[in-house]
Amino acid sequence: MKSILILTFALIASFSFGQKLKFKVANQKDTTVFLVKYFGQKLYYADTAEIKGGYVEFDGKKQQPGILGVLFPGQKFFEFVYNNEEVQIETSAPDFVGTMKVKKSEENRVFLDYIKFIGPKKTETTSLIEQRSKLKSDDPKYKELTTKIDALNKEVIDYQNNLMATNKTLLVSKVVKMSMDIDIPEAPVDAKGNIIDSNFKFNYFRAHFWDNIDLKDDRLVNTPIFHNKLEYYFGKNMMVQHWDTILYHSFKFCDALNPKSKTFEYCVSWITSTYGKSKIMGMDKVYILMADRYYCSKNAEGKSPAFWMTEEKLKELCEKIPVQRNLVMGVEPPNIILRDTTDTKWIGFKSLKSEYTILYFWDPECGHCKKTTPKLQTLYDQKFKDRNIEIFAVGKATGEDFEKWKKFIRDNKLTFINVGVTDPLFKAAMEDARQFVPKYTTIESLNYQTTYDIFSTPRVFVLDKDKKIIAKSISISQLEDLMDRLQGKENLPKLFPPDPEEDEQMH
Repeated sequence: MKSILILTFALIASFSFGQKLKFKVANQKDTTVFLVKYFGQKLYYADTAEIKGGYVEFDGKKQQPGILGVLFPGQKFFEFVYNNEEVQIETSAPDFVGTMKVKKSEENRVFLDYIKFIGPKKTETTSLIEQRSKLKSDDPKYKELTTKIDALNKEVIDYQNNLMATNKTLLVSKVVKMSMDIDIPEAPVDAKGNIIDSNFKFNYFRAHFWDNIDLKDDRLVNTPIFHNKLEYYFGKNMMVQHWDTILYHSFKFCDALNPKSKTFEYCVSWITSTYGKSKIMGMDKVYILMADRYYCSKNAEGKSPAFWMTEEKLKELCEKIPVQRNLVMGVEPPNIILRDTTDTKWIGFKSLKSEYTILYFWDPECGHCKKTTPKLQTLYDQKFKDRNIEIFAVGKATGEDFEKWKKFIRDNKLTFINVGVTDPLFKAAMEDARQFVPKYTTIESLNYQTTYDIFSTPRVFVLDKDKKIIAKSISISQLEDLMDRLQGKENLPKLFPPDPEEDEQMH
């Protein structure tokens, strides 16, 4: 019994001691230093300690495995691999890597050797590629440089393969493998030796892009390499930057991940956030449908798949998703049926037989609308009307705005369709909307500002002949250019040249 207790105590002591992260740094003044960690591409503060006499120590038990760094004043830092083992490293400022010695940590011995090997090889290869870029392919020197580059690449690949083969249990082995591109076989050929599919290599590369990355290992997301791979996969080199293409691959990729993992958290968060910030028209569809699928839905446990989000944040995020989901590219938005300026005639845009419909929301008291709306009339008169492009304008017409709305239409001779929730209609609907719904209109029409998420004006949606959204939130000059291109009239003189200020306001 005594020997078992002693052995148990020894194991516990060894395990606890094995979590210490100790560093000896020469030429470094006493100061506060930070332990930093990666979550994807970003560095976060993980711990703080004082370096005294060149020595500093952190408690590794608080950290998750991955690539960590020691950050000094002046944004100087060095990285190391942490994988639940004791780390003892000695180095000297300012050349941390060049003077580094690993006293304890098998992960970092292998990692440091790799860094010191790969650095010079990369520098040499880059230099050779630069020299070759200045030559023509038929130059004998070009072939000589290519041979040298191929030899260097083979040397690096052989080193990487040997590292992985001899260190299978180490995290650094998976990190190195993750950094490597997959091997792509030669494209199949027919009996005459002709390539059957010219896109074979690209399609194979995309289909097998993640083969070298263990997506079930959450440690890998705590490295910047994982983020670089994710960003490249969804970038323009790998797929057409179209919202439906991005969504197809996003859903396929994220659905295959463990929904309880940090990898799932990072990938879903990054894709959603990235396309939510995109300035490209239509990319909000990626943000909205990613949010709808991974934040605002319920899993088998009746909870949001976004386990990292608080209830408060989820409520804030998901509040408008049901509305915004109906306003993305390719969707047929809700019809709007309202009265025109006579306050008697009901008109809905889905009844229009136009090839294209411009759905335009405006306010007679909006300063920007006062500039934009007359321009829209000019486009209608001189281009759109004769080309079967209809404008369906929904103006703010309640209260005092009712007369201002009608006056603006008269003064500016607006001949396209103008409708609104007129003041008499608004008052009557407030008493009892059932006298109008569903006989003449819909609740969505009477509440069009909520239905179309109109938080500012003017707002533009372009609909095709099937009344599906093909463009939105564009300026007058962009609208003119788009309609000319869609109808094969891009060579026509432009009535409204690009206006950077207006373009920015419409987004």
